[in-house]
Amino acid sequence: MRRLAAVFLVFALTACGGPAVPEADQEADTVTPEPSRAELTNTSLTCDSGELDIVNLPAGVERAGTFARVKSLREQLKVKGVRWRRNDEELLVAVVCGVHGAERFATLVSRSSLGAYHGKPALRWRTRGGLSNFMWLERPGTAVYIGATPGLAHDIEKVAAGVG
Repeated sequence: MRRLAAVFLVFALTACGGPAVPEADQEADTVTPEPSRAELTNTSLTCDSGELDIVNLPAGVERAGTFARVKSLREQLKVKGVRWRRNDEELLVAVVCGVHGAERFATLVSRSSLGAYHGKPALRWRTRGGLSNFMWLERPGTAVYIGATPGLAHDIEKVAAGVG
């Protein structure tokens, strides 16, 4: 539609004896659009067993770095995480690599409650600093971890629903 309008404008100006459209204006249609909010905030994480896409991030969060440790874990496991911030609030999303069985998974965090998430073992816990934590065993070798400060804690389930 924009090209049709530009062509019409060129013909109209030329017919009236006006100057042709400058070259700079003709190139305006080739400008690469800015990335969408989804492209800026979505990410993929992996434990070398297939990527997991993280897509349901809360509005207004901005990527604020990475992390490689979840302090609550009783074992030293490989963690690949991304941190997002909105004002003073923080959202953490990671994969925890190397957990191969439900029995082992259930013992990873002391003072956590064991439940299920879509039929998979899941843990919930809070830390002294008020961080709400949720983790489930997505598949053998890969657990997904989500942590959030109080202002973003209500978004944990929405973020979890977008992991896949």
